Amino acid sequence: METVQGLAAYRRNARVLVASLVGTAVEFYDFYIYATATALVFGPLFFPAESASAQQLAAYASFAIAFLARPIGATFFGHFGDRVGRKSTLVASLMLMGGATVAIGFLPTYQSVGWLAPLLLCVLRFGQGLGLGGEWGGAALLAVESAPPGWRARFGMFPQLGAPLGFLAANGLFLILTTCLSEAQFAAWGWRLPFLLSSVLVGLGLWIRFRLADSHALDASAHAAVPKAIPVLELFKGHLRQTVAGTFAVVACFAIYYLTTAFALGYGTSQLGYDRQAFLGVQLFAILFMAAGIVVAGYAADRWSSRAVLVLGSVLAIGVGFVMGPMLGAGSLGVIALFLVLGLFTMGLVYGPLAALLPQLFPARVRYTGSSIAFNVGGILGGGFAPALAQGLVDKGGLIYVGFYISGAAVLTLLGLLTVPRNTERDFVV
Repeated sequence: METVQGLAAYRRNARVLVASLVGTAVEFYDFYIYATATALVFGPLFFPAESASAQQLAAYASFAIAFLARPIGATFFGHFGDRVGRKSTLVASLMLMGGATVAIGFLPTYQSVGWLAPLLLCVLRFGQGLGLGGEWGGAALLAVESAPPGWRARFGMFPQLGAPLGFLAANGLFLILTTCLSEAQFAAWGWRLPFLLSSVLVGLGLWIRFRLADSHALDASAHAAVPKAIPVLELFKGHLRQTVAGTFAVVACFAIYYLTTAFALGYGTSQLGYDRQAFLGVQLFAILFMAAGIVVAGYAADRWSSRAVLVLGSVLAIGVGFVMGPMLGAGSLGVIALFLVLGLFTMGLVYGPLAALLPQLFPARVRYTGSSIAFNVGGILGGGFAPALAQGLVDKGGLIYVGFYISGAAVLTLLGLLTVPRNTERDFVV
């Protein structure tokens, strides 16, 4: 009997981990293809031709819209995730994200319909942000709340691994397209294919998630007192300090990620003059080290603590900021590759343990809302405007100031982590 029960538990846990991994991979694929298309083609396709720099800044600004939408999505989906269940909320967020992404693939360009084109692009980008705002928190909770004692960070690393997998799928597809198509073909219709392909991936994610059972944390919270207010109001009234601490704990990972991917790709292919295929290839290689960093962080966090690993990663991130200017501007693709490897491995260290840390800051009945809001507001502070700000900093002062942006974000994360109690993981109750 014990063997049968153990096998059933193994299958249940495996299903949860696969669902959290595949779901976040699909959602981050959708999110990253926009970032890559922003760096490569969205400027001239969707914005007026005042100057190349102005077009790129406008494209980066549209990229930032999703970050403004993500806290709204976190609040909306967090409400239903805490009141109704993780599973149904995750299904809804995936459908919203996928629908907005596929619709981008059908948009007319600025030359065809004028200002209607960037307007529609921004509306759909807002929809992407709403969907992703509800995705991460639910996926992290499914994994962490299903973990046996001593395994929370390792279970929590599975939704985190969806980020590099989504990036590999997104930029790998763009690499294939830019290799197989001429520049004119890619600009005319090739860029649309990754967005249209999202419909297949979303279908796969939905099939997996419909087979899930909900987390037992929600069942447990049902026996607690009924919340006196909607979750977000209860969160801010009773758990504001934890929300602020969690928000700052997230800032560094977003700053590192979007400056070593979206900004670096745009800067490397436009201002440094590197071939698109070559630079995409370097980034695809470097993202493997982000995945490695997530795995290392997951095992280390279960041995020590998520907070300790994040503190170490933040200190390393300060150093990454200081070397960004000389390494990214070194004039050698090999040195740039080394910088991206260093930056993205550090990103894995400051990203991997978040799925274990943030849920531990909140009780079960506001955990979805609290984790999601902290994660997504931190995304605004760290990454939402990072590519646009970095472009402006480069135009006025040079790459060294972009590096200072990373270092400053890492300092904010350290300050947030220092306010997180050391016994958070010990006191975590599912």
